[in-house]
Amino acid sequence: MKKLILATSNKGKVREIKELCKEYEVIPYSDLIEPFEIIEDAETFKENALIKARAVYEALADKDAVVLADDSGISVDILDGAPGIYSARYAGENASDKENLYKLIEDIKAKGVQSSPAHYTAAIAMVTEKRERTVHGWMFGTAITQARGEGGFGYDPMFIPYGYDKTLGELDNAVKKELSHRSKALFLASKVLKNL
Repeated sequence: MKKLILATSNKGKVREIKELCKEYEVIPYSDLIEPFEIIEDAETFKENALIKARAVYEALADKDAVVLADDSGISVDILDGAPGIYSARYAGENASDKENLYKLIEDIKAKGVQSSPAHYTAAIAMVTEKRERTVHGWMFGTAITQARGEGGFGYDPMFIPYGYDKTLGELDNAVKKELSHRSKALFLASKVLKNL
């Protein structure tokens, strides 16, 4: 079984990627080496995903490694696309999922509305000794100013995908997997991985 090293220690992401890449042995890089800080200072999801994948590939010092990194987040129209690439630290460095969620709810409310069109982006970078590749996936819907449901993670309790009346926090996992921006990006990534 081929090994796929993930440039993340985020348990939610690791679980999701393991479910979606069953033909690989998926290993968070922190199982192999001491976790280290990676400065994500690019302007796009794609570039930040590449920064993470390259950093982990170099730190592993294993030329046969296949490293996959994901950079993803939510962009809300009424907030001119915020939090975007700052989704994971919207309420400040080391903010919890709940703190980020409630800051976003408050910022939308501050605009005098109860909801706004929004979308999730997932950029996935794959780095090997000879190649670098990136793919994207998107999910469109509405961001609302209340948290509903206990499922998922991050901003899921406040996001209703188009065509549904439940948030990602309320929807069944199988439905969420089908709609997910990360699922779409990983589906494309799995095609690319076969040729890497």
